[in-house]
Formats: sequence, structure tokens, C-alpha cells
Amino acid sequence: MGKLGISLYPERSTFEKDKAYLDLAHKYGFKRVFTSLLQITEDKDKVLADFKQVVDYANSLDMEVMVDINPRLFEQLGISYDDLSFFNELGADGVRLDLGFTGAEEAQMTRNPYRLKIEINMSSGTNYVDNIMSYSPNTANLLGSHNFYPHRYTGLGYEHFVYCSEKFRNYNLNTMAFVNSQAATFGPWPTQDGLCTLEEHRELALETQVKHLLLTGLIDDITIANAYASEAELQVMAESFNALYPTLQVDVADDITEDERICLFDNLHSYRGDASEYLLRSTMTRVYYKEKSFPAHNTRDMKRGDVLIDNVGYEQYKGETQIALQSMKNDGRVNVVGRISDEELFLLQFLKPWSSFRLIERQ
Repeated sequence: MGKLGISLYPERSTFEKDKAYLDLAHKYGFKRVFTSLLQITEDKDKVLADFKQVVDYANSLDMEVMVDINPRLFEQLGISYDDLSFFNELGADGVRLDLGFTGAEEAQMTRNPYRLKIEINMSSGTNYVDNIMSYSPNTANLLGSHNFYPHRYTGLGYEHFVYCSEKFRNYNLNTMAFVNSQAATFGPWPTQDGLCTLEEHRELALETQVKHLLLTGLIDDITIANAYASEAELQVMAESFNALYPTLQVDVADDITEDERICLFDNLHSYRGDASEYLLRSTMTRVYYKEKSFPAHNTRDMKRGDVLIDNVGYEQYKGETQIALQSMKNDGRVNVVGRISDEELFLLQFLKPWSSFRLIERQ
């Protein structure tokens, strides 16, 4: 089962605020904490003392803490890759290598006596992970996580994201990606245009980002990159992540009937397997509600994302629920009862024949 995570940047906040955020995230079942040691510039001992306070509190909530580091930081702190005792004493559960070594060192690090996890960067698109795997690492301690990007327009494109993620999937390694809170105000660096792995996520609602990552089938864990997400965001993110089936938000038509609402929102929909290029069909509503009348109304021409119910004119198809996959003429036998919300319209392409999903009314 995948895990949800938050990010903390103790040097840019206070322990009281971090503690309150950890309590809130714990309330909604979050299990991971990402934090970064890349920014140590002031008194090292003070920074590390502040870090340890946050790490210890996270550990007390049974949350696992990954610390972002790079080879330069190893030198700055006087640490060697073959002695990770520093991170064990810090209370961390693992280290994320922002920049890697040659492959042999990473493999050796996965066999550290403290069983610390070694998390490597998934976003480069090189053969880095293949190289590490050639040195026989302990894969139980080897994880992957994508980068996040504070600069607008620098986040990953979707095709590159898939290419990189599949390399890790091929080795059955745990994968993680970052999402962007719209309520959060800071990250590890002064530049702050939001923080996300995929550029297309930057302006999306948190739950939509989560649904997308889950529907790709490529990501196990999802972490909010910036701080602090709102309680409402944490709640809907947990609901989306833990949902038994994906959900799509629907903007309903003004004249939708009560029977049509029941078809849309009181049923688990199944994408019929003999798939059409024009319609995603959920046929069981016509069986469940065959005694209902479904009179014709709002029979305008259809466009991609429209939510449809066949009306009485379609006889044995009356009451069937559908989603338009492209523009079509309406001869009067199909009621347009709503639309997939503009923000979630792109998720349609990730629903597969025979998969199940729910529709929910956008509030």
C-alpha cells in the first residue's frame, strides 16, 4: 500500500508550526516526511539541533523521515557514504540523494547496518538506476523519488515522467512523486511558483493531481512538496488516495432530474469492455432503472466530456449512462445531464475499459 507524505523545511519556519502541521497530517493518515539538508549555511550545530527536534517529533507519530542530501553536503558535514551513522543519530529513516555517486556507492549504502533507506532521483532519464542495479543493491532499502520544480515551466513533461518512472517500475522499486499545494507558501528555496514534479499539475487542485498520479499506475507514494497545505487539502488528498475507485467531478446541468442524479451519483460505474471511440458506456443503469421514464430534455449536440443519459427515445437503451469521448450530433434521443469538470477532463484518457469509477457532483 502506498503512502502519503508532507514536506517540512525547519530552517524556514518554527518548530511550533512544524509540530502543528505534523499533527494535522498524522490525523489524515500521512506516513512520510520529506525534508532537506541542502540549505545548511548558518551554524551547523544549531541547524542540526532544529532538524533533530522535528525529526524526533515525526518519529513519535510513527512517520518516516527522508532527508535530502548531495555529495557536497557529505563533505560539508564530514560524512562518508560508507558510514551513515550521522543520519541514524539524526533519527532519519533514510536519505534521498539529490545528486548521485557512481552506482557502486549507492549499492553499498543500501547495505548500511542501520537499515536506512536510500532514495534516488527518478527524474534524470539516464541509466542511473540500471547502473546501481548492476552492483547488486539491497532493493528492500532502495527507493525512487522524482524531483520537484519551484520554477514555473521547468517541471517534467508527461512523456518524460512515464519514461523515467517505468525504469523504476521494471525493477519493482518503490516510487514517489511530488504534488503542489495551492494553499502552501514556501519550499526550500526563495523562488516559489508552487512545487510539483509534473508541470501540468502546477495549477491543479491537490486531489486532481493525486488522482492523475494514481491512474498512471506508476507511482506508489505521493508527497506534498511545499508547506503548509491546508487541512481541507490534506483531507481531500487522503480521500482521493484511499478511495477504492477513481472519481471524476461532474458539473451538473441546470435541468438534471432526480432520476438522472441517481444514475450518476448513486452507482459504481463500469467502463464497458467493448469500447467505442465515441462513448464511454456504463450500461447497468439502464437495467437498474428500466421502469423509470427518462423523458427527453437538453438534447443539444454533444462534445468531449459531456455526461449523457439515453432518454425514452432510445427504447431498450433508455437510462444508460455515458460520457462523450468526442463531439457528436444529437438526434434528440440523448439527454446531456452534465459535464466532467474542466480541470479533470484530462483524466478521461486514463480510464481503461473494464475499469470501475465513480462520479461525484462538483461543489
